This record gives sequence, C-alpha cells and structure tokens, in this order.
Amino acid sequence: MRIIVGFAPGGALDIMARLIGQWLSERLGQPFIIENRPGAGTNIGTEAVVRAPAAGYTLLTTTHATNAALYDKLNFDLIRDIAAVAGVIRAPFVMEVNPSVPAKTVPEFIAYAKANPGKISMGSAGIGSGPHVAGELFKMMAAVNTIHVPYRGQGPALTDLLGGQVQVYFAGIPSAIKYLRAAKLHALAVTTATRSEALPDIPTLSDFLPGYEASFWGGFCAPKGTPAEIVGKLNKEINTGLADPRARRCLRARRPISVSSSPTKPRSGAR
Repeated sequence: MRIIVGFAPGGALDIMARLIGQWLSERLGQPFIIENRPGAGTNIGTEAVVRAPAAGYTLLTTTHATNAALYDKLNFDLIRDIAAVAGVIRAPFVMEVNPSVPAKTVPEFIAYAKANPGKISMGSAGIGSGPHVAGELFKMMAAVNTIHVPYRGQGPALTDLLGGQVQVYFAGIPSAIKYLRAAKLHALAVTTATRSEALPDIPTLSDFLPGYEASFWGGFCAPKGTPAEIVGKLNKEINTGLADPRARRCLRARRPISVSSSPTKPRSGAR
C-alpha cells in the first residue's frame, strides 16, 4: 500500500500519514509506504493518485479545500476523480516568527512590517498551500507588505524559519509545537476564532484583526472507483485508530483535533 503525501517530509500531513500508516500496517498486516511527492500545492501528488489503478493500493493525504479556486487549469476534478476515505485532523495555523524578529505581539509585528515594507520574508509550504493562503489573508487584513517565499512543504519552510532565512511563517501546529515548546520559535497568534488547546496562552489573530479566521484539515482519499468494500474497510480501521488510546496519544501529542468521518460525508471543517 502506498500513501502519497503532496508535501515534503516533516509537515502536518506527513506526520499524520506516518502515524496512521503505522496503525494500518499493524491492523491489516501489510506495509503502508509513505511516498512524498511535493509540488504545486499537492496537485502533483493528487495527479499521481488520480492516475493510479483503483484497486485499493494507493491512498492520498489531502487538504484540497482551496485548490479548485486557486488553479485555473487542473488535470483532475476532485469530485469526479477522487473517493473520500476518512477525515483525520483539523487544526489552526500558528503565526510564528524567528526569535530575531523584534516583535513579541501581533501589533508589534504589524508596526515592524509597516516600518520595513518588502524586507520581511514570509515562508510557506508552497504556492496555494494553507500556510500561504493564511499568510496572504493576514497581509491583506493588516495592510502589510512581506515577501512570499514558497517551499515544497512545511518541513523545509520550518528549517529556514529556524535558521532565519525567513522571518515569519503560518505553520500547522502539529509540525510547529516542538519548536515553540523549546523556545526556538516565538508564537504570536493562532488563526482560529478561539484559542487553541495546544497553546492556551497565545491569542487569536481575530483579537487584533476582527473577522480573521483560518484552519486546515487533513484526511485520506483514494482513486475514484476503488471498491466500496475497500474504502469502507479503510474508513473503519482509520476511525478505530482515532479512537484507540495509543494512537490518540500520538496524535494529541502533536495537538491537532482528531475527527472521525464516513467516506461519503467527510467532516472537513475547512476554511
């Protein structure tokens, strides 16, 4: 079994795929191989799954709420070409900065960005990715000018944020939490309308920019035409994993909100 991840290793979807893939391997008695195919905001990985045989041996980690609106010409149609299997996580982004940035609050960052237009680099997991869209929404609402630097996933973007090559990044909490706990990065705000259980002392961006809200979700899909009994089996095992105390501890340690769903009615919580 292959699980295609549309980003480079180290991001929230990659972490999710590896945790659930390990669970499925143990439950079903066969290996689930993680295959990272970054590029074009997950479109490259999605195309690989769309072209794969619908035999139940290929899965896709997905977060596609925005791609249909952002790309004029896609070589696939999600409704036509992809079968939903299960929703797994939903979580906020966290606006975080390298400690060298002389701003400890959102108002201080906005003032700093306005005093230095075009001099602050904002990393993202790729053009059209959730971190990119969340960052662009912030730029619009705060009326600041930062330089967008796209990467091939959250992992590479976080590496350069840690090294100071970029100064600000809207990261998924699962991939960022360990760096925040170690004080290697500084959190300014979370992007959901309410505070995050993972970072209860961190304010929301809407506290400073009323109406701001963004979050991301992730789950698993398969090529359209995958036998219903296989989709149902995978959905059942994934939902069982989300309810298993050991698997839940692994997910909760990275602080997403886990969600269970049916293959026909995924509870996306997309923004």
